[in-house]
Amino acid sequence: MKAGAEISPGQREQTARQVAEALETFLAEHPAAVLLEDGRPLFDMRTAKYTVGGEHGRCSLHMWDEERNLVRRVVEAAPRKASLRLSTLRFGQTKPQMLELVADKDRRTPSSRESTRLRYLRRLEKALLREFPDWNPEGFRTSMDLEKSFGPAYARGVQVKGTQAWAVIGVNREETQATVDGVLTPGILWLAQCRESAGGRRLFQGLRVIVPTGMEALTLSRLTWLNPAVAKWELYVFEEETDELAAREAGDFGNLVTRLLHAPNEAAARERFGEAAKRVLALVPQVMRGTVETRVRSGGEMAFLIHGLEFARVKTGYAGESFNRVEEITFGAGANETPLTEENETELRELVERLFARRSAMGSTRDVLYRMAPERWLESVLRKNVEPIDAGLDPEHVYTQVPAFAAADRGMLDLLGVTADGRLAVIELKAEEDLHLALQGLDYWVRVRAHHLENPDPVTGLGEFQRNGYFGGVRLAREAPRLFLVAPALRIHPATETVLRYLSPRVEWTLVAIDERWRREIKVVWKKRSSDGARGVYGGEG
Repeated sequence: MKAGAEISPGQREQTARQVAEALETFLAEHPAAVLLEDGRPLFDMRTAKYTVGGEHGRCSLHMWDEERNLVRRVVEAAPRKASLRLSTLRFGQTKPQMLELVADKDRRTPSSRESTRLRYLRRLEKALLREFPDWNPEGFRTSMDLEKSFGPAYARGVQVKGTQAWAVIGVNREETQATVDGVLTPGILWLAQCRESAGGRRLFQGLRVIVPTGMEALTLSRLTWLNPAVAKWELYVFEEETDELAAREAGDFGNLVTRLLHAPNEAAARERFGEAAKRVLALVPQVMRGTVETRVRSGGEMAFLIHGLEFARVKTGYAGESFNRVEEITFGAGANETPLTEENETELRELVERLFARRSAMGSTRDVLYRMAPERWLESVLRKNVEPIDAGLDPEHVYTQVPAFAAADRGMLDLLGVTADGRLAVIELKAEEDLHLALQGLDYWVRVRAHHLENPDPVTGLGEFQRNGYFGGVRLAREAPRLFLVAPALRIHPATETVLRYLSPRVEWTLVAIDERWRREIKVVWKKRSSDGARGVYGGEG
C-alpha cells in the first residue's frame, strides 16, 4: 500500500488482522526464533513471552523477558526466507523502525558457512592422515545430496588401505549442538551407501565419527546401542585448536545421566485445583467442554488442552516475598502467556472458540492452529486409545510427557506405557517426516531402560519408575523396554528402516505406520518389528 493512501476503517482492520496472523504463524512455526533490531538480538523466543493483538484496526506486539520490555505497533509484516521483517511504530511516533524475526539465530551468511566447512574439510583430512598414516583419505566432501539425505554441515569421505576401507563422517565446532548430535544418522546412511557402491570391491569395516571436543556425549550414548556384528563403530573428538584427534570409548561416559521426577498425585492435584478448573471451564462454551482435556503436569500445575495444544494452565506459587501459597491462572499458547483477570476473561473465551473452530479433525491444513503441535495432537489421541498400536498395551497405564532431564537435550518422553506381560513400552511419535526418528526413539529407550533396570531398591527390588509413583499395582518385568516408533505411513522417512537395521539386537523395536487421517481415527496401515528379519513389512496387525 502506498504511503499516505486513504483507507477505510474496515480495510485498516483487515490489514491489522493479516499482520497479526503473519506474526502468530511465524512465532508458532519457529518457537526458537530471535527478534533482531539492526542485526542485534533483542529477544530469544525460547525464553521470552509475547502477546499479539489485532483489534481496533491496529496490530500491537508486546514482548518481554527478565531484562527488557517492548511494545510496538506493527504496520507491515514482510515474509522472507526463514525470517519476517516487521515495520513498526513506537506509540506516539510516526517514523517507522524495522525489526526482524529470524528462525535461526545463526546469522552467518551462506558463503561464511561454506568457507568454514571447506577449511574444516582440509584440516580433517590432514588430521586423519596423521592419526592413520596407513589409510589414504579419499573423496571427502561437504556437498548436499538431498536424495541420499546428506546435508552440507557434515563432511564425509572414506579411508582406504588396499581392499579395506572405513566410512568417515565429521562435523565442525561452528555448527549447533543439535547438528553435532545429529551426526550419527547421516553417518549410518553414509556407511550403507559406501557398502552398496563398493559392490564387493572394498570391504568397509565400519564407521568413524568425528565430532568437536566437548560435544560428544549424546553420540557416545547412541554408539553403545549399535550392532557390533554388522559394523565397527569408532568415535573421535577433534580439537580444532591443535588439529588433534582423540579416541573416545562408550565406557568413558556410559549412558546420559538423567533424573526422573516423581509422578504427581493426580487425585490430590485435581482436588487442589478444583475451583480454578471450574473458573476456566466456565469460560468454555458448553458444547466445547467435552473437547477440553485437563492434565496434571505436577503437584503444582494443571494444564487445559484442546487436541494436545495447551491453551491455559493453573499453577501454585508464593505471594510476593511471603510463604503464602497462591494460585495463578494463565492462558495463551507457548510464549504467548497472559495472567487471567476479570478484565480479560473475554479474551480466553475467544481463544477457546477460535481453537475449537479451527483445530478440529475436519479443519484446514493451511490453518496455523490446525498445523500447530501435530505430535502433541497425535499424543493426545493415542493417550485415550493406545491399543491400535499394539493390542498388548495396557490402556490404564499410559503416561504423557514423562520428564527425564539431561543437560542440553530433549527431556520429555512422548508416551510411556506397559504391555500385558509387564514390559515397559517407550512410544516415540512423529507426525511429520523426520530423518532422526529411529535414534531419537533410541535416546528415550536408553533412559527408560536405565531408570528401570539400574539401581533397583535392595529390599523391594523395585526400579526407579515404581519408586517414583509410576505403574502402581503393576508387576513390571525385569527386562529391557520395548520401543515403538509411530508415524503416518507417508511421513516415515525412507532412511528410518536403514538406521533401524544397524541397531543392536538388544533393542526390541516396532515401526508402526498409521493412516494419514489419524486426527479422525487411528488405523494401523502396516508394522515392522526387529524380530521380522527378512520377512519385512506386513499388513495390518499380522
